[in-house]
Amino acid sequence: MSDTFDDLLVANQRYAAGFTDRDLTGRAARGLAVVTCMDSRIDPLGLLGLKAGDAKILRNAGARVTDDVLRTLVLAVYLLGVHRVLVMPHTDCRMSKLTDDEVHELISAEHGLDTRSLEFHTVPDQDAALRHDLTRIKTSPFLPDDLAVGGAIYNVSTGALTPVELS
Repeated sequence: MSDTFDDLLVANQRYAAGFTDRDLTGRAARGLAVVTCMDSRIDPLGLLGLKAGDAKILRNAGARVTDDVLRTLVLAVYLLGVHRVLVMPHTDCRMSKLTDDEVHELISAEHGLDTRSLEFHTVPDQDAALRHDLTRIKTSPFLPDDLAVGGAIYNVSTGALTPVELS
């Protein structure tokens, strides 16, 4: 690896020296999967009072329930002990401030790259998008009817969660 990653490799050496999670199984000990955004301000384990091994964490831009997230949830439910899913977008999300077309235009203008073949799943209305994604999980023919599904918006300024009920 190049020098670009030296800081990470040094940090990993310190981490590995005190590593204590060798007995974790890979199953979600608390039966939880969390779908959240890739935003680096979010510490999903910390903000939910969890530790390594407690939950499966699925992250993508905007915390959207895409086909890939559904596929991953199927694996988590049937193979990794998940029986409840929390979908957790956040305030001040860049994906809620742009449309897909604006993302394509911005990338093209700043980097000269045509991304129109990609779908970014921007979120002009977070509440509506969250309810849509919760419904998508609840109605998936690949997930069990008794799967507990909930949603909450994480406030990056306060650290608080605001539950969003599926009407």
